[in-house]
Amino acid sequence: MEKSLYEQLGGEAGLRRLVERFYSLMHTREDAKGIRAMHPEDLSGSAEKLFCFLSGWTGGPSLFVERFGPPMMRRRHFPFKIGKSERDQWMICMLHAIEDEGIEEPVRSELLHAFLRLADHMRNQAEG
Repeated sequence: MEKSLYEQLGGEAGLRRLVERFYSLMHTREDAKGIRAMHPEDLSGSAEKLFCFLSGWTGGPSLFVERFGPPMMRRRHFPFKIGKSERDQWMICMLHAIEDEGIEEPVRSELLHAFLRLADHMRNQAEG
């Protein structure tokens, strides 16, 4: 029986480390200033929501649905202008978080492809 991404990431502990590293990078990287500005000063609530979403999204417990209702992530992000630049900023932080956490192939590639599809789906601004 094949393990879920959630299990391959190390379950709750591994996923929390990935999310914490992602937000640490987003908070400190110059090339992520645009997406950092979209978040509140205290990132703990955002980190918890991302953790809950990714838990179910990777095949673990459906924490987001239990706590916040249906994800409808694109709709939840409509108040923010998300174009190619914001997508790319999000992806660079996630790429580095995956690398920093030592996530190896084939999980690394699977995650990156899935995250790119997700991040691209969040775009709500036409590129001019």
